[in-house]
Amino acid sequence: MFALTPMRKTLFTLLLLLTGFFSRAQSEKEITISIQPKFQNSALELGKKYFTSTSDTIQFETLRFYLSSFSFYKNEKQVFSETNSYHLIDVSAEKTLTIKIKVPASLQFDAIHFNLGVDSTTNVSGAMGGDLDPINGMYWTWQSGYINLKLEGISSLCNTRNHEFQFHIGGYAAPNNSVQHVILKTQSSDSIIIELPLDIFFIETDLEKINSMMIPGNEAIELAARIAKLFRIK
Repeated sequence: MFALTPMRKTLFTLLLLLTGFFSRAQSEKEITISIQPKFQNSALELGKKYFTSTSDTIQFETLRFYLSSFSFYKNEKQVFSETNSYHLIDVSAEKTLTIKIKVPASLQFDAIHFNLGVDSTTNVSGAMGGDLDPINGMYWTWQSGYINLKLEGISSLCNTRNHEFQFHIGGYAAPNNSVQHVILKTQSSDSIIIELPLDIFFIETDLEKINSMMIPGNEAIELAARIAKLFRIK
């Protein structure tokens, strides 16, 4: 049996690495999840003035929210969960509206689960990097944690300065945990579209009475629950 020269050892090592890489690539696939915030059945546009059925006006300036802890289920049993699953959706940055998740190539599922917001464990860990970086403007303080959803704009219904409304919804510590768990039934597919029709939220929310939310509490939880139930598969 001949001895391996240093050159042959290097080539042999590279061959093993490449074999492992291609084997892993063949055993995985990528699922693309498109997030589509909507208003009046069209893609929501920041800065656009919308007219409601009551002739009032509404205009969105900011819409950002966290989707986290993505997992896939089959027959009510979890078959895959994404690690480090934190995604900041920002309507002003189109690329954030697409989430790509690598999964086993053979994955079959009939439901997708995720959270609207950032879990308590991550919150108590303090500010992090990437989508969780405070530079994104979605972090209050180490005491209050992350803002799960930020929705800002202008409406003729608001009796506020410049008719502004501001919803900064957060809170992770009991009894003010506003994180919402979402379950959507779907079919196994490499491409999933999740819609968020916000016009329904504003039909249910009287902006004359509630147009600002800046601290954790029961009202923040109620607003988060209203928004979470709007997510749907297209």
